[in-house]
Amino acid sequence: MSASKRLSRVFSNSKVIPFDENSRIVIMSDCHRGNGSWGDNFSNNQNLFFAALYHYYENGYTYIELGDGDELWENRTIDDIISAHSDAFWLMSLFYQDNRFYMLYGNHDIIKKDHHYIKTKCNSYYCENVNSNIPLFPGIDITEGIILKYRSTNDLIFLTHGHQGDVLNDTLWRLSRFLVRYLWRPLELIGIKDPTSAAKNNQKKNMIERNLSNWANTHKIILICGHTHRPVFPKVGEAPYFNDGSCVHPRCITALEIRNGTISLVKWATMTRPDRTLFVGREVLESPIRLEDYFHALEEKS
Repeated sequence: MSASKRLSRVFSNSKVIPFDENSRIVIMSDCHRGNGSWGDNFSNNQNLFFAALYHYYENGYTYIELGDGDELWENRTIDDIISAHSDAFWLMSLFYQDNRFYMLYGNHDIIKKDHHYIKTKCNSYYCENVNSNIPLFPGIDITEGIILKYRSTNDLIFLTHGHQGDVLNDTLWRLSRFLVRYLWRPLELIGIKDPTSAAKNNQKKNMIERNLSNWANTHKIILICGHTHRPVFPKVGEAPYFNDGSCVHPRCITALEIRNGTISLVKWATMTRPDRTLFVGREVLESPIRLEDYFHALEEKS
């Protein structure tokens, strides 16, 4: 099955969520939360993630995690991941309790499509502070795609992880998981990069982005993905393919924000004040652009 057909299959099975100019949505992906060991790529940015997510929680945003939130290829169980990053899961559970949280699965946490796995692993977690199990995401439905529908129009935004543009990480994901778990992870720990990874292979990254961009252009639908770890923010009139980047950049995390009917690309990083004290700050990388401008441009192409 081609990348286009795989994306169309996900699109046709995705649930629809309405939103309007009053909605506040933040989209992040590729946290790759690990077990807290020195091979955990998320650990360096865990404070940035928590600070950013707390800002979005306090300001009424809905958080959409666009896949590969947890590193379940290198780690066999999510229990160790939840234990290592219990603060992040506690905060995400607050979003979930407020009906402001959606989780999609990517290739590195594709096991989450197993409803039995989610029911047994994500329903609750053990909290050492209270010495008992407390709710995490009881009854959560983790899907492969979501469609945001703007107001009462037919204007749509399709959200999915993006591994569908890469046959090795989609159809052949079990083979890729085996290679990562038993070959590339041990080699990565001594400095050898995984050539099958879209995040570490520019040629592969370009091919995947071309597949995703072609689908968005052909179907005249805004497409938002992660997977490649490279932020993409097109101009109005270009192929409507966006990418939120990742949470494992060496010095920052990136996100897409939808607010007041606009979309923007931001980063969160450790910044320095004039007195040389440090703080976690937000920087706009791509200024807000009205979604209606994108929708109108797509209508003109039809």
